[in-house]
Amino acid sequence: MSDAIPEPPKPDPKRRHGLILVNTGDGKGKTTAALGLAFRALGVGFKVFMVQYIKGKWKTGEKKMADRLAPEMTILPMGDGFTWDTKNPEQDIATTMKIWEVSKEAIASGKYDVVILDEINVVMKLGYLDPKLVVEFLKARDPRQHVVLTGRGAPPEIIEAADLVSEIVPIKHPYKSGIKAQLGIEF
Repeated sequence: MSDAIPEPPKPDPKRRHGLILVNTGDGKGKTTAALGLAFRALGVGFKVFMVQYIKGKWKTGEKKMADRLAPEMTILPMGDGFTWDTKNPEQDIATTMKIWEVSKEAIASGKYDVVILDEINVVMKLGYLDPKLVVEFLKARDPRQHVVLTGRGAPPEIIEAADLVSEIVPIKHPYKSGIKAQLGIEF
């Protein structure tokens, strides 16, 4: 008898059912959960693309790691920062629409098994992007492709269209104790 751990069965791409997954809620960990799913997907040979609607020029740990994993994983931070930083709704809407075009291109390209739209829920909640347009586009995608939408305040249309919705609820956070965001934990 062997002590070797058997490999799980290889997925049949013809039988794969692409899912719409939503990570929402007021707690920390929505993007982190999406990155965990990305790591799992990479482990079975999937290609992963993440576009970030809020994060821009930050040098985050996830971006540095994705650069090392390229071309299997791509992270494209395209945001201008948080809307309360820019204080310019017209600019935020224009940036959102530019990012939405990149999102649609990535989804339609056929190059990615998993596409993560990081913080897209926030821009929809703020009225910068119509959730109905997002749902309509996602319903027309390759039926084998998985799409993850993260961010607080997922609109009802997104929740209705999703196959899986997880709400992250804050119970305790170090920020409330005066501990600032930390490298390797929050970014």
